[in-house]
Amino acid sequence: MKIHASGEDYLEAVLILQKKQGMVRSIDLARHMGFSKPSISHAVGVLRDGGFLTMDEDGFLHLTDIGREVAEKIYERHQFFTEQLVAAGVDRETAEQDACRIEHVISDTSFQKLKEKMRETD
Repeated sequence: MKIHASGEDYLEAVLILQKKQGMVRSIDLARHMGFSKPSISHAVGVLRDGGFLTMDEDGFLHLTDIGREVAEKIYERHQFFTEQLVAAGVDRETAEQDACRIEHVISDTSFQKLKEKMRETD
């Protein structure tokens, strides 16, 4: 199943929340993302149907292997671009917003090349 940028954002948010607090429920996701509970419920359903998330009997969200793979890829890109933009002099808030857009559109090849180039200059 093809996942859209918004789906990637939800998966990334679940990953971030899991890192921060361990267990994640839909309400945690709604608060973190600033979306309504019905919006989150719909997105969770779509991601669950797509095989990216599961929800246990207690209502906790869990990333599947493929969901975790997508989330970690997006999270890595987000961190990379945020830090590069901040290093270039962009304020953190703008860097975060721009990184969120860039992370979804850059190809795997281009991202890998940028990472390699940055390693060479370190």
